[in-house]
Amino acid sequence: MRTVALVAFALSALASPLIEPRKHVQTVLDGQVAPFGPYPDGWRDPRVGGGSMINRAVKKLGGWLGEPINVIVSGDSDKHILSANGFGQYAMSLGFADECMKQHRGGKQIADLGDGLGPKEQYSIFRQHYFPIFGTCWESLAGGQHFRTWRQNGPDANTGAWFIAASQEKYLGEHHTIVADGYNLGRDYLVERAVEGGSWKGMWWKADVEWREGLLEPGAEGINHNITQDGLVAILTVRRV
Repeated sequence: MRTVALVAFALSALASPLIEPRKHVQTVLDGQVAPFGPYPDGWRDPRVGGGSMINRAVKKLGGWLGEPINVIVSGDSDKHILSANGFGQYAMSLGFADECMKQHRGGKQIADLGDGLGPKEQYSIFRQHYFPIFGTCWESLAGGQHFRTWRQNGPDANTGAWFIAASQEKYLGEHHTIVADGYNLGRDYLVERAVEGGSWKGMWWKADVEWREGLLEPGAEGINHNITQDGLVAILTVRRV
């Protein structure tokens, strides 16, 4: 009987998806933000400093709608990728690149990471690089994966962590709106590639992932396009290999 149980356990493990959200201690206790210490995980919850894990994309009567910040690259990661140039190289190792011909024609989104710098525009946006030449131009036309970045580097929380809003968008003819379940899909696509690992010009990286609850409320409240998201945030710690 023990042998049968062990075989069943092994088969169930093999059948598990590559990225399986795991339960962790929530960062919200009794409705209050739980202050971490300085930077125990290489990042700080933006809400501790009055920020938010939902950015500002579209202003509506009475407030803003935004995209969930659903991935954090910890400041405990390889120091090379914590620089702007290094992070761009890391993004390319995951199959992303700068916008088509480095031209941005959409609006820039804003995020407050609670680091003392207040609301700030996205630092960069990376699009799925379908093929070596003009690959992101195709993404701009056909749609696909993309993500926006902000860096937590203000005087109140200089962690160096990258905060990312990842999503999957529709093609140009539908004005790059987000596909159904697009926030979860965009996050999972990015995380799967980070965990799998990749390289750029001889530099190789691989990430460990931790899934956090409590940083985002599940659902669609305050979310642009009224698209539900599951509330999970992936914390990536990226290592050079």
